[in-house]
Amino acid sequence: MPTEILMPALSPTMEEGTLAKWLVKEGDTVSSGDLIAEIETDKATMEFEAVDEGVVGKILIAEGSEGVKVNTPIAVLLEDGESADDIDTSAATPEAAPAADAAQEAASEGGSDAAAAPAAASATPAPAAPAAADGSRIFASPLARRIAADKGLDLASIKGSGPRGRIIKVDVENATAAPKAEAKTAPAAAPAAAAAPAGPSADAVAKMYEGRDYEEVKLDGMRKTIAARLTEAKQTIPHFYLRRDIQLDALLKFRSQLNKQLEPRGVKLSVNDFIIKAVALALQSVPDANAVWAGDRVLKMKASDVAVAVAIEGGLFTPVLQDSDMKSLSALSAEMKDLATRARDRKLAPHEYQGGSFAISNLGMFGIDNFDAIVNPPHAGILAVGSGVKKPVVGADGELTVATVMSVTMSVDHRVIDGALGADLLKAIVDNLENPMVMLA
Repeated sequence: MPTEILMPALSPTMEEGTLAKWLVKEGDTVSSGDLIAEIETDKATMEFEAVDEGVVGKILIAEGSEGVKVNTPIAVLLEDGESADDIDTSAATPEAAPAADAAQEAASEGGSDAAAAPAAASATPAPAAPAAADGSRIFASPLARRIAADKGLDLASIKGSGPRGRIIKVDVENATAAPKAEAKTAPAAAPAAAAAPAGPSADAVAKMYEGRDYEEVKLDGMRKTIAARLTEAKQTIPHFYLRRDIQLDALLKFRSQLNKQLEPRGVKLSVNDFIIKAVALALQSVPDANAVWAGDRVLKMKASDVAVAVAIEGGLFTPVLQDSDMKSLSALSAEMKDLATRARDRKLAPHEYQGGSFAISNLGMFGIDNFDAIVNPPHAGILAVGSGVKKPVVGADGELTVATVMSVTMSVDHRVIDGALGADLLKAIVDNLENPMVMLA
């Protein structure tokens, strides 16, 4: 029977994507594992593999189409003996094939949810499958089901002539109109309360600036996702903020010495490398803070998986350096450079920018003294790092001196970390950075 290929969920948070390019055309024969398309998510462009073999009978979504919802049929594969005439092209809209219907169909076939194999073409049809009076499934093509519904036909009374007895278009067109049993429907649910508007509508804003010159910038998938996720984070996460100044002179001197020794190996450590290591070790020193929010529970992590914000054109990535507490400074430096380069090229795989329990956002290189960052769920906190600048400070003996001081602000999810625990974590970070040699112990 024809197999619908569905828009894949290439990450747990993906809701829609852009079908950037087809790598096959109608009439091509494909096998399991063949690359058939390139899909753009909000984060990256990824190649998409077929899991079934067959002939591409119909391409339902044209390449370049944006906003294609996950589980929308994008193409149809045909088996031997099947014809492209038996394909229902009405499903080729972004609103078609909701995930709930896809899951119901998958369950009836004993299959798995499409998201369980995010990088492969799903073989489960999206519309709900009809059932006979005895509960057994009736096999019918999507087009046959639609025609039967339009004509009021009961598919249980129609004999299929397709492969393995499947009901196809010609069967329902030639069937005698037998009224379909009326299904009982559940009472309509009460309408949900309208959500509070996030601001003036697009039309209202345009009218506000009517007569003024401006350029309208279309939002891409990444910008839309950033706007939605950060709005949700700021509205739903009870943030609180902890601030400290860190004296960097010992670290800068130690870094200079290490870089001279590492120069023959082509390694040059940055201050950010030390910050990553300091956070990773602090999470081990204060293990109750190494946690994530999981809806109705808190998950305490064992390893220090630290996410680092990387600015790219049009948005940002937060690649994750896993097991950062176990890696040397030079290893962290090399990994961070690689992740940052591939992030800017949008070549990161989902597992490289998902996860982690804590994040770092460093704007010091842009001359920013201090700022407050928004917690990126499910992380419990994020460290906002400013630039190191020369400032007058009072020494331990009361003498006024000059030191290089870096201001940091830790934004914390109060559901996971309370004030005292957050203070302990930030103190551990400060101690590591002001006494950098302990990070090599």
